[in-house]
Amino acid sequence: MLRCRLLGHRFRFLSEGATMRWYCARGCGAGGAKPYPAAEEARRYARAFDHEDHEDLGRRAPLVGLFPLRLLRALREHRAKRAGTGPGVTPPPR
Repeated sequence: MLRCRLLGHRFRFLSEGATMRWYCARGCGAGGAKPYPAAEEARRYARAFDHEDHEDLGRRAPLVGLFPLRLLRALREHRAKRAGTGPGVTPPPR
């Protein structure tokens, strides 16, 4: 599938007994499975891997593919620092 080649797979994770399974939500057919000694381990790993980082999208973006997103995030952080608000800015002492 072209979208997976350009944007990367969008894996979803689930557990079936002691086996963790994953598949691409875009429907390209990519996926796999890994057995664990206990069902609780499979459930724990599937839950940990099955999340989407919308807050970190610009910070950990691929360098070339999402370069405009990196620039936008850097510009927002620069403006926030100049205004004295935002992450990484400590308020002046009182």
